[in-house]
Amino acid sequence: MYKVKFPTPSVEKKIFKELNNISPKTLQKEILDVAFSLAVNPHPKGEPKINPPIEVYNYLAQYRLVIANWRILYDVDDRTKTVWIYALRKRNERTYR
Repeated sequence: MYKVKFPTPSVEKKIFKELNNISPKTLQKEILDVAFSLAVNPHPKGEPKINPPIEVYNYLAQYRLVIANWRILYDVDDRTKTVWIYALRKRNERTYR
């Protein structure tokens, strides 16, 4: 079992602020459920690595999760069994920049 964490309190605050702006509320719950399901399976089938990795707040996100029109950018440290969530972004031309 992995731990799902945020690198800093400010990154966590930004992600939850973005999450609170999402409508409908059922989509917010789905995004949270999928994000925390990474504790059980940090490498979901069909979700490829981002190549090249994306720099997010001075961290490198190597993976993404797709939920509707939203993306969770994250990285996995298999050595410490930790999933680091770096960003929640709406899918558009700036998502991977």
